[in-house]
Amino acid sequence: MERREICQFFDQIMKNEKEVSAGMAAIRTLMKVLEHSKSETVQELKSCLEKGIEAIRSMDHPVTSIASGSELFLRFITLAALDTAVSHLNNSFAECKRIMLHRGKLFYEQLVAARGKIAKLANNFFTDGCKILTHSRSRVVLLAMKEAMENNKIFHVYVTHSAPNNAGKEMYEDLKKLGVPCTLILDSAVGYILEQVDMVMIGAEGVTESGGVINKIGTYTLAMCAKEFKKPFYVLAESFKFIRIYPLNQTDLPDEFKYTAATRKNGLKDEHPLVDYTPPHYINLLFTDLGIMTPSAVSDELINLYL
Repeated sequence: MERREICQFFDQIMKNEKEVSAGMAAIRTLMKVLEHSKSETVQELKSCLEKGIEAIRSMDHPVTSIASGSELFLRFITLAALDTAVSHLNNSFAECKRIMLHRGKLFYEQLVAARGKIAKLANNFFTDGCKILTHSRSRVVLLAMKEAMENNKIFHVYVTHSAPNNAGKEMYEDLKKLGVPCTLILDSAVGYILEQVDMVMIGAEGVTESGGVINKIGTYTLAMCAKEFKKPFYVLAESFKFIRIYPLNQTDLPDEFKYTAATRKNGLKDEHPLVDYTPPHYINLLFTDLGIMTPSAVSDELINLYL
């Protein structure tokens, strides 16, 4: 596939499928690249996929989950598939490619199932009468709240507007459609509302090696306020969002994660970042498809994922 075709395929998924995240759209796009590749060697095929990842990362979409998901996908299908092929199939390239496609589909199916697993894990933390504060729009948090409603849990959700794109307003509308009692609040009202809530529950665009999270701008502020009020701060995130970076502060986050490609191209003067970094000591628990874990457990899981 040509670079233009890769970008068009990815963009079409993002525009037409609201419940597909950028990371999952990237993996589906790489599967399409793999299917249509005319490469004749493993090295050529890997290079083709790497060029596909580069093309996707150059687009005006959040890059964090694209980076983590693509890296895990590439490792999962190439190393594991090649090991199998080399050991049992006499180095047949056609057979290698077939196994890579099979493992790619398996990888994507696991991602699709991940949200449901997380929603079930989080269900026990919804107690009748509890009040929850969330930030921006998270598909996995929305599913967890839907699961809680279906289990007849009674709770109320406060949703921040989540400037600058006001994604929280969309989350608020989604919750109303599910029949979840909810209130839309100003971002600046977080400190005011926190004394009334029982917990904070958010999604994440990425989970770092330290167990900290990269998420919509304002998450760090929310986490600091929650710590001050001694309210539990829970993060719901799929394991494909685990990413091998170890930021120590906000400036350690790559500009590629913080700004769109168009913004970087036009210069970053007076631009506000789209995401921020929340250190692990502000997070109580992470709910993932690998289980419920503390931030300190993330590094061990990353090692397992990349073995």
